[in-house]
Amino acid sequence: MRTEFCEQLGIEFPIFAFTHCRDVVAAVSNAGGLGVLGAVGFTAEQLEVELAWLDEHVTGIYGVDLVIPSKYEGKGVDGLTPEQLEKQLAQMVPQGHRDFAQQILTEHGVPALPDGEHHNELLGWTSTTAGPQVEVILNHPKAKLVANALGTPPPEVVSRIQESGRVIGALCGSVKHAQNHRDAGLDFVVCQGTEGGGHCGEVSSLVLWPQVIDAVGDMPVLAAGGIGNGAQVAAALAMGAAGAWTGSLWLTVEEANVPPAQMGTYLEASSHDTIRSRSWTGKPCRMLRNDWTDAWESPETPDPLPMPLQMMVALDGVKRGHRYPEAAKDVNFNPVGQVVGMMNRIERSSDVINRLVEEYVTACDRLSKLNG
Repeated sequence: MRTEFCEQLGIEFPIFAFTHCRDVVAAVSNAGGLGVLGAVGFTAEQLEVELAWLDEHVTGIYGVDLVIPSKYEGKGVDGLTPEQLEKQLAQMVPQGHRDFAQQILTEHGVPALPDGEHHNELLGWTSTTAGPQVEVILNHPKAKLVANALGTPPPEVVSRIQESGRVIGALCGSVKHAQNHRDAGLDFVVCQGTEGGGHCGEVSSLVLWPQVIDAVGDMPVLAAGGIGNGAQVAAALAMGAAGAWTGSLWLTVEEANVPPAQMGTYLEASSHDTIRSRSWTGKPCRMLRNDWTDAWESPETPDPLPMPLQMMVALDGVKRGHRYPEAAKDVNFNPVGQVVGMMNRIERSSDVINRLVEEYVTACDRLSKLNG
């Protein structure tokens, strides 16, 4: 199961786990895979705390996932601090959108945040705000892999990461995106089919993976979107992928920092319960369908704004959902892929890694018998 990309990184299994929970990152990396911490919800100061903790608890290496969109409202505005950019973008958000978001939360009885509780409205959703996060990553030697979730990273970010001895890649949802990443000199691509949770395109994994693998030549491709068992990992590697990039699976592990109410929502959902919606981030994002997504789909309500303006509208809802998960059960932000229908029990992260490996071996044995 060991690929050349495993050898390059010094990991045992080509299983990559994207998660916003540092405990899951550590558990996966220590079990032979590579945990990747999603940084978009952290300020630079908070990210420093998370990575310092990982340095102490990870025996090998880990990765960090940034969100630096290649296209967003306000891109090209130079010379502004993150605070100045946030203020400028905030002036572009219609009050009607903010009022509508508040109406949804109020109608569902989700309490407001305590008075005076500060929350930055961008937190890494632009190159300006993600810049300080890059500086933090460069101070942590065990953070050996960096991925960008939306588009090709800026050239100066690519060069700084690579010159530090790290590898940098980016997610893609089309052949064109993958070729852009290759032409920009990235070290790998994460090819995500439409089944995947979070931001995704429209092409299914089984169709997209081989197209991208053929298009980028020797560049390592990590297959993502809908992977829930080891047989799917075997299928991805059989197509030529260098590894499997998983995300949704880690929402229902013991180490996940997911409130019980939200965890129950994932465990009870079927693969038919997801939707691609712009209602939280402004870009098509796969998540569980609920009253929030339905409200923004109605023709009588405001259309979601472009990124990052819609996130500036919705972030109060995200924060309130985290603080009051029981009250926000029907309007919470639940990004997850169609694989949610296979996530019907809580497992330890290390057991998930072991299960994927065992299922991979079983699938390979099955093919060997057929070939024989």
